[in-house]
Amino acid sequence: MDVAQVKIDRLRLALAHKEPDRVPVGEFFWTGFLKRCKAVWGEEFDPYRRFDLDYIVIGPNMDPVIRPFEVVAQSGDDITVRTGFGATIRRSGDLPMPSFEAFSVTRPEEMADFAFDAPDDPRRFRQGGDDQLNCVGDALARDIPSFLDRMAPYTADMAVFGGICEPFEYLWRIIGTENALEWMATAPDELGAFVQRIGAHMVAMCRAQIDAAEGKLAGMVIWGDVAYRRGMLFGARRWRSLFRPHVQALIDLCHERGLMVIYHGCGNASDILEDMVEIGLDAYNPLEAKADLDVVKLKQRYGGRLAFCGNVDVRVLESGDPAAIRAEVLYKLQAARGGGYIFQSDHSVSSGVAPESYELAIRTLRETGDYPLRLP
Repeated sequence: MDVAQVKIDRLRLALAHKEPDRVPVGEFFWTGFLKRCKAVWGEEFDPYRRFDLDYIVIGPNMDPVIRPFEVVAQSGDDITVRTGFGATIRRSGDLPMPSFEAFSVTRPEEMADFAFDAPDDPRRFRQGGDDQLNCVGDALARDIPSFLDRMAPYTADMAVFGGICEPFEYLWRIIGTENALEWMATAPDELGAFVQRIGAHMVAMCRAQIDAAEGKLAGMVIWGDVAYRRGMLFGARRWRSLFRPHVQALIDLCHERGLMVIYHGCGNASDILEDMVEIGLDAYNPLEAKADLDVVKLKQRYGGRLAFCGNVDVRVLESGDPAAIRAEVLYKLQAARGGGYIFQSDHSVSSGVAPESYELAIRTLRETGDYPLRLP
């Protein structure tokens, strides 16, 4: 059996609440961390291979309009671009988060006229270039390889997951979070109609992505930040009426095509975890410890019904304290008893994490994460 299939089977067993050979592991990495690692281990460093991770997430060009970034202003490391979402975004030096300066839709009535390039446009999957989700993060990337070209080096070595946005994640990038929250109350009909259009667009794009990958995807990550540190950005009842049907449609499509599904939602979305069980989600990520989430306690409530992915406190990794790092790993591994857990940070490995600290976390996992677990 090839290496990728071993890892795919490991993930499938874990997400089916069974114990594979060892606890699977995945991760997201900030650019600053990767730079620190290359300074230690050389320019050819690849975290997915060095740390023998089980899956990688690679997404297509999801911009509504497929076009190169327009550089609005630039001064040294400070650059402002306009993307295919119509959003104007500023990246400033080493600051971890970009600043959204403006959005293309500023009035509720403009949502009806917002146009999308076709969800199955081949350029989304076969052409390189600029796109907002893949290129604007803790650093600005330009002219990246195509979705299929980025996938190709990994398909023999690990499980490859695609990526797709649920409607709120897409909506706020077009109209802004403040407008999205305000218009839910003041322009519910216009916003609801736009969400319906976005939902259909994302399902069609997800289907086209799976087709373009020609059987090489093992899973799909649904991106959907609908919460902050203390709870939902808006009420769970509104999420159920506006967004849940579209999330379920994405999950159903992926399952019909044989893919595992992980939902990535930052903040504390505990109010909708029972909904995630009902609509058939396989695993929830990233379970931010800074949002007062504890995967060991969540496992006690949802074990056997919903798997979890993440919750290793990146603040502990940033501390560089070996004893604290080992203790964090060993505690969170309690959630892996009986399967149902993927080892991962509670968001991504930040620039403040030393290469040696993350390596220690992985080494601790390897020493203690084989089944049957023998944890202190």
